[in-house]
Amino acid sequence: MAKIDASADIAGSQAPGSTPNPKFAALLIGSIGVVYGDIGTSPLYAFREAVVAAKSGGLEGRAAVLGVLSLITWALILIVTLKYVLLVLRADNNGEGGTFALMALGQKAAKRSAPLLFVLGLAGASFFYGDAVITPAISVLSAVEGLKLVSPVFDDWIIPLSLVIIVGLFAVQSHGTARVAKFFGPITAVWFLAMAAGGVIHIADDWAIVNALSPHHGVVLVASNGILGLTILGLVFLAVTGAEALYADLGHFGRRPIQYAWLFFVFPALLLNYFGQGALVLAHPDLIENPFFRLYPEWALLPIVILATLATIIASQAVITGAFSLTQQAVQLGFLPRLTVRHTSEEMAGQIYLPQVNWLLFAGVVFVVALFKTSSNLAAAYGVAVTADMLITSVMAFFVFWRVWKWPLWAAAGVVVPLLLIEQAFFTANILKVMEGGWLPLLMAAVLFVIMWTWVRGYDLLSKKIRREDTDLAWLTRKLTAKPPVRVPGTAVFLSADAGLAPTCLMHNLKHNRVLHERNIILTIKTEAVPRVQRHERVEIDRTDPLFTKVTAHYGFMETPNVPKIFETCRRKDLNLEVGNTSFFLSRRSLRLAHESGLLRWQQRLFLALARSAEDATVYFRIPMDRAVEVGTQVAV
Repeated sequence: MAKIDASADIAGSQAPGSTPNPKFAALLIGSIGVVYGDIGTSPLYAFREAVVAAKSGGLEGRAAVLGVLSLITWALILIVTLKYVLLVLRADNNGEGGTFALMALGQKAAKRSAPLLFVLGLAGASFFYGDAVITPAISVLSAVEGLKLVSPVFDDWIIPLSLVIIVGLFAVQSHGTARVAKFFGPITAVWFLAMAAGGVIHIADDWAIVNALSPHHGVVLVASNGILGLTILGLVFLAVTGAEALYADLGHFGRRPIQYAWLFFVFPALLLNYFGQGALVLAHPDLIENPFFRLYPEWALLPIVILATLATIIASQAVITGAFSLTQQAVQLGFLPRLTVRHTSEEMAGQIYLPQVNWLLFAGVVFVVALFKTSSNLAAAYGVAVTADMLITSVMAFFVFWRVWKWPLWAAAGVVVPLLLIEQAFFTANILKVMEGGWLPLLMAAVLFVIMWTWVRGYDLLSKKIRREDTDLAWLTRKLTAKPPVRVPGTAVFLSADAGLAPTCLMHNLKHNRVLHERNIILTIKTEAVPRVQRHERVEIDRTDPLFTKVTAHYGFMETPNVPKIFETCRRKDLNLEVGNTSFFLSRRSLRLAHESGLLRWQQRLFLALARSAEDATVYFRIPMDRAVEVGTQVAV
């Protein structure tokens, strides 16, 4: 996913009828590829699954088609257009969106509700990972299944071909997507045009399909069919999966390009395609097995299957990159241990690759494809993760509307509560499918939530224990001033989580070596509740202590700390530090189980395993290995 300067959102704003701004046009095309890739693959299976479920439940064909299409239309209007495009996109955190951005924004304004928002943020992130596993599986399967219409000989090759595509998709992640991302937008734009064309060709098959614009048909279908109505509602939700990407990718493209792309291109194309499928099935009920591909003449089937496969790869790429970005944010916020983050582009900060996350996602996607085998089987599992994520977003958005935007309580509730009721209905409908596959995203979310909660809780307990044992830096300065140690040439940098405390590595150096360098820097790296920190606010230097210069580097939760670049900023502020002439002292703590702890025994073991898997601090902070001195201590936790 190419990282594009979101400031172009402002520069690209234009009045209707004015000359198009090239930057705005580029952002708009880019957003079509990245933001709408996921929701753009929903027509492959959403309408088919809902109508098949209705007909298998004994619902008459015309009522089923009009009811399902009405529900899809109004789900796109209420959830995507109203909630995300018109409301949530405005709730940006310094131009960025996503679960953690919304959580941090709400926590700053609603202090009393901060613990609730924290739990909601962890839960939302956990469900996103479930989505990141299921999206590539169902998207690629549904596209490749179109080959069965080209020739029956492909029947036995659907799963092998899908796995080949998935292997290739994850194998290229380490090379970055900067070179190919520029093609995402144009390819997906062609995909939407092809979908619209397919729909336009067949709407005339039965003009009665336009009656589905009325919400009446959808309401009647759900209200008068009990459990069957809820089952259909759960499958209709497949049409809006991917809507959460609108907010998550806000920082990559800006609000206006995303809004314009939806209102004037993506939404009309989706509606035309769904209505074309509906008219086709009304006129030819026997084509319900795969109405999407039946929209096209036989000579166009193979090109459409190829285009659909490219579209699903792009949709999968977007969600994989989103998982990388979310994990980086989780590490920075302290919700996960340090993981390897590789920047695959020098120009684009958003181009990152996390090997552990990539191959865990790969294993999950392969497992899901092998377990469910068809997109129809997998459809039952898809909606649970996304509906839960949307519910969580709505609750967090309520606090933003109320506390950040200063809406009256009744106004915030008046907007959010109806949306919550609609999404709750979708969630309930999807929960009915727990035994058919809905258990999978619930299980994945539960495991990930426990992992993040255990890490946060364990790290908090560890930090409190270390603080109790650490020495106050001001007290240490007084003692060393009264009885100066031997001074040796050079500069020493001591990494510390708290600038007011003497880090363990400093105390051990004094205790065992009995020396102090000529210049001593206490370096503290802080993660702020904003996505990115302005360059002029990056580094603070405190020279008030006669022995120790305190350097505090501030980073946003979407940034990766970089010690050499911190030194460059220090030099611009008249603190001349050269990496090659500096010794870095770090504390390496060997953790062991404590007899009494705030964690359960299994949580202690999990926390220790997570701590051991963390990337070495020298690598994570880009400290030269030959300049690092690690001092080890044992801590029971």
